[in-house]
Amino acid sequence: MRFVRLLFRLMESQAHIHTNIDIAAIRKPYKQPNEYFGTEHLVSHEPFGQFKKWFEEAFEYVEEPNSFCLSTATKDGIPSSRFLLMKDFDENGFKFYTNYDSRKGRELETNPVASMCFYWPSMSRSVRVDGRVEKLSEVESNAYFHLRPLDSQISAVISKQSQPIPSRQFLLDQRQKYIDGSLQVEKPERWGGFLVIPHTFEFYQGQSNRLSDRIQFRRISSDSNQTIPIDPSVTHQGTHGWIYERLSP
Repeated sequence: MRFVRLLFRLMESQAHIHTNIDIAAIRKPYKQPNEYFGTEHLVSHEPFGQFKKWFEEAFEYVEEPNSFCLSTATKDGIPSSRFLLMKDFDENGFKFYTNYDSRKGRELETNPVASMCFYWPSMSRSVRVDGRVEKLSEVESNAYFHLRPLDSQISAVISKQSQPIPSRQFLLDQRQKYIDGSLQVEKPERWGGFLVIPHTFEFYQGQSNRLSDRIQFRRISSDSNQTIPIDPSVTHQGTHGWIYERLSP
């Protein structure tokens, strides 16, 4: 009961927050109608080849094009999102590394599905990737860990990711022990990589008139897509087990 009264007092004391920025009026021009992205512009009829094309173009114009938002969820469906850096991709999927005891790590261990979203604003493009998730091998995780700069290795060792700490100085004090050489840097047991194995891609290109371009790829062999109907008038047969279609914005 005391906790409830305290909670109500805290709620009553909260300030009213208001910004003078007219958020509703914020507008940014995107692509023009003659710059549309259609199925005829695909460089590949499977999504990894198309992603490779867009990613290589983003590399020329975007700072950290490998930055993406990762969304995970608990078994009860409570979602969470955060930004990470993708560290590799091929025809098998997308790789990233983290602390397995972080919130995302714990959620992926109990509910191994995820959604990734790459956003390249200067190009008015984004790519969403949905799929199941597997851990990378200890050998691969260890090899990547030792490719990282020493400072990044130390940070991974001292950070009990997502756990409360008393202060920033607490981390700096821990770091100094490794900088001084009194402690050896080794990959933490609960640190490693994940592989997102996609079943769905969506390639998005914004239009100023909001009739934005969306092309979706689906892997038909995936359980997640088995119940989605296939309309031959709008769905096209791709390659390597994929189909693709244009979505309404």
